[in-house]
Amino acid sequence: MRRSRGLTAALVLSLAGAGTGIGLVLMPQASAITAPVAFTADELPTWQPDGIVWAMAQAEGTVFAGGTFSAVRPPDGTAGAEQEAVNFVALDAATGKPTSCKLAFTIGDGTATVRTLVVSKDKKTLYAGGYFGAVNGTPVSSIAAIDIASCTPKAAFHPGFPATVRGLAVTDDTLYAAGDFTTVEGQSRERFAAVDAGSGALKPFKANADEPGRAVEVTPDGKNVLLGGDFFTVNNANSHALAVVDATSGAVKKTYTNIPSNSVVKDISTDDTGFYTGNEGSGGGVFDGRIGLRLSDFTEKWRDRCLGATQFVLPYEGVLYSSSHAHDCSTELEFPDGKRNFLLAQPTNHEGAAPAPVDGFVRGPAKLGWHPTANDGLGEGIGPRVMAVAEKNDVKYMWVGGEFTLINGKAQQGLTRFASTGDVGAPTTPVASASSVKPGEAQVRWRTSYDADDSKLTYRIYRNGSTTPAATVTASSLEWERPQASWNDTTVKAGQTYTYRVTATDAAGNTSALSATTSVTVPTSVQSYPDQVRADGAELYWRYDDTVSPYVADSSVSGNRSGVQVNTPALKQSPGAIGGSTAMGFNGTSQQVHSDRRQSVGSTFTLETWFKTNTTRGGKLIGFGNNTARSSGSYDRQIYMTNTGRLVFGVYNGTTRTVTTGLFDTYNDNKWHHVVGTQGPGGITLYVDGQKKDTLNATSNATYAGYWHVGGDNLGSWPNRPTSNFYAGQLDETAVYPSALTDAQVKKHFDLAKAPTDTVSAVKATEDTYVNQGAPSTAYGTSTSLAVRGTSAYQTYLRFNLPAAPAGQVLKSAALHFKTSTQAGAGTADTVSVVPVTGNWTGAGTTFNTKPALGSPALGTIAGVPDASAVHSVDLNTAAITAALGSNYSLGLTSAGTDPLWIWSSESTAAEGTPQLVLTFGAK
Repeated sequence: MRRSRGLTAALVLSLAGAGTGIGLVLMPQASAITAPVAFTADELPTWQPDGIVWAMAQAEGTVFAGGTFSAVRPPDGTAGAEQEAVNFVALDAATGKPTSCKLAFTIGDGTATVRTLVVSKDKKTLYAGGYFGAVNGTPVSSIAAIDIASCTPKAAFHPGFPATVRGLAVTDDTLYAAGDFTTVEGQSRERFAAVDAGSGALKPFKANADEPGRAVEVTPDGKNVLLGGDFFTVNNANSHALAVVDATSGAVKKTYTNIPSNSVVKDISTDDTGFYTGNEGSGGGVFDGRIGLRLSDFTEKWRDRCLGATQFVLPYEGVLYSSSHAHDCSTELEFPDGKRNFLLAQPTNHEGAAPAPVDGFVRGPAKLGWHPTANDGLGEGIGPRVMAVAEKNDVKYMWVGGEFTLINGKAQQGLTRFASTGDVGAPTTPVASASSVKPGEAQVRWRTSYDADDSKLTYRIYRNGSTTPAATVTASSLEWERPQASWNDTTVKAGQTYTYRVTATDAAGNTSALSATTSVTVPTSVQSYPDQVRADGAELYWRYDDTVSPYVADSSVSGNRSGVQVNTPALKQSPGAIGGSTAMGFNGTSQQVHSDRRQSVGSTFTLETWFKTNTTRGGKLIGFGNNTARSSGSYDRQIYMTNTGRLVFGVYNGTTRTVTTGLFDTYNDNKWHHVVGTQGPGGITLYVDGQKKDTLNATSNATYAGYWHVGGDNLGSWPNRPTSNFYAGQLDETAVYPSALTDAQVKKHFDLAKAPTDTVSAVKATEDTYVNQGAPSTAYGTSTSLAVRGTSAYQTYLRFNLPAAPAGQVLKSAALHFKTSTQAGAGTADTVSVVPVTGNWTGAGTTFNTKPALGSPALGTIAGVPDASAVHSVDLNTAAITAALGSNYSLGLTSAGTDPLWIWSSESTAAEGTPQLVLTFGAK
């Protein structure tokens, strides 16, 4: 028995140094993993059998594995190193290598197999069950006792079990068995029996079942026995798949009738937190998950209804580890039907109050961040079958056996193991983006990373190439739930451009690569449309300004409803619906975006998006469904287009309730249109281009958890269903609100979209060089770095091809951006001035002796630049730059001091550091 470790609190988002310079940098312990998980997800080298492992037990640092196999081989499969292992192998828990203990389980007729192993309480005897007639030639009958010290079968222990034994449990004096047998020692014992643990003599215990027994376990107090299997009756009492009986007599103490008839119990485990079942079945309404039950009265405390044939459950230090091929945990509000998840962990008990029952069952505790991968493998293609925890030299090992042939994507058959120390797997690299809709604030956001044994990760945000983080954020994620995390930089200046990169670090200190650089230019005035969407409470806001797949950033204030692109929609489609923003293009056959985390939606909400199309096949613009990339089985709260270009908005509340634009109100004219659907106490309302089109008194909708979809998903048999479920065209500025927008708010959004917005141009230097008084005849036009100093003099020259102001706009601000190089002392304590160049120059031909003349006054100055490679910005005189718009324009960098400044040139590979002018244009 093992004490349960106290469960950690829910993982939350925390900030250090928010909006300031230096964030708190944590230095985790090298062996740490996210509690309460006790093991890393990094597989260790382990010898592997040539068949299937069905059974596992451990004692004093040795792991015993039984199954159907004939040999074991080294982890690397070295030719000639294979060892004979007839349905059994003993391995060192710490090395994964076979020990000197060799046992062969054989039978004269048929195929021998070992199906269950258990070790006595004193760790001296190993009991084995299965289908076999001899161990190392000693006659037995499907059950055997092995002296562990000598690795020899106990000849005096040979009770007669004429059919397969599938489960064993042992106390100080009694061995309980479950299986296919109907007699033991010639006496009636149907599927369950008990024998003396020492002599093998049959005991009076009777718990006769009508179908095979698969699992047997004794409660910690030794007074009761837990039975699992295929049965429907025990001692003539109706109880399907699970029952509790008296440990001495076998009399029924507790029956169960709420496990579906097409499901069975494959395994039962117990500790002082309760007892737990692993279940599998087939057919409609199947139960394939896990049940947690109380030891006090044997009642159910929770039921995890994930689908995917649970084979084994192992409670350990407050966590229930399980082997299965779980592929659909929708009922648990976790991953939808899709890829198989073979190894899972969840707390044995809910932390705090359990959730309210759904369909009469309390949902299971949420999954934890332990997620090694496997595959279906051999035989029935089940994957992992059995688990055991062994300890040696103060290190704990989780051993797993089964049918798999891959672990974590690498070849490994039948056996693998994971340790409590030595986490070496780094998180995936974050995918970052940044945006700004008003002066003084930039939102940096990223899709959270995935780490197979750490659900809580630490993110560090680096600004302008600095090696010191500007902020540190802690956020949680799982393999199937990667919500966006974000940080608001409130020290940014209007009109300036900033770059950001993000890393993820796990609890052991393993750190991902830096994310790709993302940049944002802070506007000099509020961008009215996106600012209003945020102010009106959008909880999801996809602007589609993303530059990489598959991440779609959420620009809402909360910033945690990111999206995932499916089948690579077209990015950066221009012009978008709103000035300064781009759109996303969809092909109408397979492309969509779905939200990155499951949620529930109430009966008050608003959907909003802009669209542009000329399709005649219709398709879904936006909707809610219970799946992700696969077609949803539950779906409503959707706006879609008919083949003729009409728009339909509706919900499902037992019947389909929809509103539609007029017969002649069609919108497939290849122009941008604004559509809004709301539901609230007044029913549902459809708006197009700021105008109310139709209403209906429908105040409720379907209750289920799901994901938002744009561009496509199931439309079923909804009214005026188009030819295609998928939309062909462009979408922009998609938002979802937890409230029903008013008529006035909808109209305001439409009107604001027509308001002029700032235009930002980042103009890179077309040519650059510097001159050096110490080498007066040398030209530096191809140098990757540039220099500025007063004595002895360095001067830098930059040429830009300036655009003309967009129609109806004027220049509102201008700034020069440059990045200091990585060489020691690249910064300067001196003031550097930016001045106009009045003379002629070329990168290839200009030297100190032929340098051009410089003008005055200075366009801008920067009073010192700190060391360390980072991007810096100098505000420039707007009037002077305005006068040069539409021409080639040269700037010079000069200083009067003796401390040199070194910066990257346009020839450098430091892309974010290329000298550039950032020009912001706005309305006159």
